[in-house]
Amino acid sequence: MSHSSFQDDVLGELGNDRMTEIAGLLGTDTSGAREAVTETLGVMADDLTQRADADDADGAEVRQAFAEVSEAEPPLEGVAGFGGLGGLLSGGMMAGVLAKLSKPVAAAVSKRTGIPATTVSRVVEMLIPVVLAVLAKRASGKAAGTGAAGPGGGAGGGLGGILGGGKK
Repeated sequence: MSHSSFQDDVLGELGNDRMTEIAGLLGTDTSGAREAVTETLGVMADDLTQRADADDADGAEVRQAFAEVSEAEPPLEGVAGFGGLGGLLSGGMMAGVLAKLSKPVAAAVSKRTGIPATTVSRVVEMLIPVVLAVLAKRASGKAAGTGAAGPGGGAGGGLGGILGGGKK
């Protein structure tokens, strides 16, 4: 269940300015914001992996979104490519998948931390472009040529590799 390298990459991509912005939103210091973001990313990664492993429409959608991210030519670079509404649209299917996960992730993190779900939802919204950038970078480095996201090819395992772990 360890996604620490994924979390570290996202935290690194966030940088100090965005972490300070998240801390202000949460009413805490950057250390508290880091803990909340780490918790949120863990829940998000676990949910993505679990959905990718499911043999249903949600699973197919996550696997297809992962394949799209893995096959992006050229790989998406940096958070700047995802800024604003147009940026979310350029994130393709994965942006949509992450947006669908935002409410369940916010509810789970709220339950674990006591932070209001609406506040966690705002943090998740801030994290989506960063997560997209990190997934694209990781997919271009780890999933190239593996075929892990193909139909029936165990996309959950491939996604688990990109996310740096899983529940297995």
